[in-house]
Amino acid sequence: MFVEKSIYEHIVKQETILANNSNNSKQTHDRAEASFKKEQRAQDGAKAMAEYEAAGVAAREKTARLKALRLAKEAAERDQEAVKKPSL
Repeated sequence: MFVEKSIYEHIVKQETILANNSNNSKQTHDRAEASFKKEQRAQDGAKAMAEYEAAGVAAREKTARLKALRLAKEAAERDQEAVKKPSL
């Protein structure tokens, strides 16, 4: 009877250890997954910021190009007006 009780206690102890290891494994997995998701969010944020800044640069370059075209057109129109008007 003593041997059976000792074996039973050993089995219970082993099951407890396995259950704890399973919980620890799940906790470790959950922490790793949370860390991975946090890193993914950081990378996504950095990518979004780079895209936002690139769009801003493109918009400023386009605005500068259009302004230059508008000023050139206005200068050409002034020159045409000057040619059309006779000098007094």
